[in-house]
Amino acid sequence: MLQSLNARAALVSIGILVLLLGVWEFANRPPEASEALTEYEILMGGAEQEARVPPPSGVINRAVEELSDPFYDAGPNDKGIGIQLGYSIYRVLTGFFLAAVLAIPFGFLIGMSPLMYKALNPFIQVLRPISPLAWMPLALFIIKDSEASSIFVIFICSIWPMLINTAFGVAGVRKDWINVARTHELSPLRTALTVILPAAAPTILTGMRISIGIAWLVIVAAEMLVGGTGVGYYVWNEWNNLDLTSVIFSILMIGLVGMLLDLALSAATRLVQYEE
Repeated sequence: MLQSLNARAALVSIGILVLLLGVWEFANRPPEASEALTEYEILMGGAEQEARVPPPSGVINRAVEELSDPFYDAGPNDKGIGIQLGYSIYRVLTGFFLAAVLAIPFGFLIGMSPLMYKALNPFIQVLRPISPLAWMPLALFIIKDSEASSIFVIFICSIWPMLINTAFGVAGVRKDWINVARTHELSPLRTALTVILPAAAPTILTGMRISIGIAWLVIVAAEMLVGGTGVGYYVWNEWNNLDLTSVIFSILMIGLVGMLLDLALSAATRLVQYEE
């Protein structure tokens, strides 16, 4: 039954995709020259055609061209999409894992200690709503390095979902399980590692999944601000070159990589799920 549902869902998705691409392609057909009555209208029609959003066929051709050699390096402002994505993924994963190293232990502390929750909650509530990009000028001033500043921004935006979900997951562990650990005279560290961590793992990984999605969103905007390398800089550079076909291609690549990052953490979440 589940396989049948998945197969039907896949067919519906393919049908919707084909329909959308067909409408997009049809809407971007160049006007017929016979419809233009004067030389002026022909010229204006040509200008209008140039201003149109590129059709799917043009984007597909550009994708084939770019993906045939994604790692070429022809200078600072001319690198392949593979290199640009590599820089962005490196920054995202570096900031993400640095945030995890800090957020998960502090989340345990907050979740297990009502005192620390009440003491730290005001700081969390003040800092959490601040846009990560608002930290960029301060990071550039203090760190004086665009790449390190981008990683810091990813760190800032990644830490809060992990911290909050870890604290929530730890605080929600059944007291019966903790009491059983105390009955067996387990140390607090062993209780945390063998009882609380496995029980809270699905919630922790859900927070990590939220964080990686936010981090991938933020890195594109951060790279547009600081320039240099990365997929955000690639999008902005192609826009400055008035190459909308490359812009749309890079947008699709950003979506694809974001989906793969989300699927990886989704699979990890399913591995640690349990049924009571």
